[in-house]
Amino acid sequence: MTDTKPVIKLHNTKTRQKEVFTPIDAENVRMYVCGPTVYDRAHLGNARPVVVFDVLNRLLRHVYGDEYVKYVRNFTDVDDKINARAAESGRSIGEITDETIQWFLDDMGALGALEPDHMPRATQFIPQMVSMIKSLIDKGFAYSKPISYGHNSRAVYFNAEKAPEHAFFRVDKDDGYGQLSGRSLDEMIAGSRAELGEGKENPMDFVLWKPSNIDEPGWESPWGLGRPGWHIECSAMAKALLGDTFDIHGGGLDLQFPHHENEIAQSCCANDTDEMARYWLHNEMLQVEGKKMSKSLGNFFTVHDLLEQGVPGEVIRFVFLSTHYRKPMDWTEKRAKEAEATLRKWRLLTQNIEPAEEIDELMLHRLADDLNTPHAITELHRLAQGVDFEGDDLAVLKASAQLLGLLTDDLGGWVNPVSNVSERIDRLVEGLMSERFQAREHKLFERADAIRDGLKNAGVIVKDEGNSYSYEFSSDFDPAKLEALK
Repeated sequence: MTDTKPVIKLHNTKTRQKEVFTPIDAENVRMYVCGPTVYDRAHLGNARPVVVFDVLNRLLRHVYGDEYVKYVRNFTDVDDKINARAAESGRSIGEITDETIQWFLDDMGALGALEPDHMPRATQFIPQMVSMIKSLIDKGFAYSKPISYGHNSRAVYFNAEKAPEHAFFRVDKDDGYGQLSGRSLDEMIAGSRAELGEGKENPMDFVLWKPSNIDEPGWESPWGLGRPGWHIECSAMAKALLGDTFDIHGGGLDLQFPHHENEIAQSCCANDTDEMARYWLHNEMLQVEGKKMSKSLGNFFTVHDLLEQGVPGEVIRFVFLSTHYRKPMDWTEKRAKEAEATLRKWRLLTQNIEPAEEIDELMLHRLADDLNTPHAITELHRLAQGVDFEGDDLAVLKASAQLLGLLTDDLGGWVNPVSNVSERIDRLVEGLMSERFQAREHKLFERADAIRDGLKNAGVIVKDEGNSYSYEFSSDFDPAKLEALK
């Protein structure tokens, strides 16, 4: 064990290689992660980046100190999906977004995710977005175009005297556009078609501001009543809370293009900087039983669904961390059951043990190597196998697991507590051995053999010595299996 702080290495999407993490300011380490669009329950795929970057947040705080790390994750609370949900439900947009945000926080809390330092809502930063768009237009990086009404449809746009305008970013004015995703021109043009708008100069230009009709939320702007495009919100909020340039920007791989590509373009051009964030991290997508999660396949479910079915949040977290964040993760029932068995064993071992002040050195270095949580978990298994049921060993196991957000007090309600681990284990073994002797005495050999085999399967090695016996624990001792023999 050691107090030595590890060298953190992260795979930077921007450079496509693993790099030593060097913060811009070690006393002001800043990370921004794209959060959810709040119109419905978070599905399992939504939760993966939350857990991944929660672990990175914990690691940064361990290395640099709580007071020197600032973590921001936003809520997108202005979006066409939210508008549609309000229209179909008859509820107000504010009511839907407030409820959905609380759902999200409750569900992510059940997975052991710490709340970020700041959780801004897009609607709280409209003035900053308008200011950034004006700056981009003034510098020639963006332009506005009046909407073409047609068919006397002016009434749907607040009876405006002046035609509302779209504002677009000029992609061809940014020489660095496309470097994050590494996509070809044809691929980027295809990806941009999802954001069609009237009056684009270039099919790749993307929306910064769009008009709102009478059924949609709108704010006053130089381009009439309207609302921001999706990408501008993160640029404005990151600038306001973290500055023009910060250390880490994260999110799911699906956000790499066009969202993050567009963020970089508008932020660098508006702020006159060479970079928005120094390190870009993206987690891979999630599958269910080897297939892409989709409603049509019947394998789509939310975090809330799993929790309601009795799957502990800690188990969900463990399954997530069992796969490296840059690899596709497959959620299977088998993996969930294995995770539950492992956590039950570790919780029994560490019950009533205070976590150590130090973290296991090897486990910490595994984690610092580009968040290699599978290797870190392997080290936890090694620690669990090597314990001699003394407090020091168990305390290090518990402290090391808690750096991953596991074995915390908040997540332990699903496991029945025991009073004293070593006492409990000894009492179980002694009771089973007593029952075995009685079974042999009464010639109930089948029961005696079943107890012997059960103890062996649980990792208890029994040595018969005439009318007495001794026992020891093998490296794969599993107290959960021992409990099941009662």
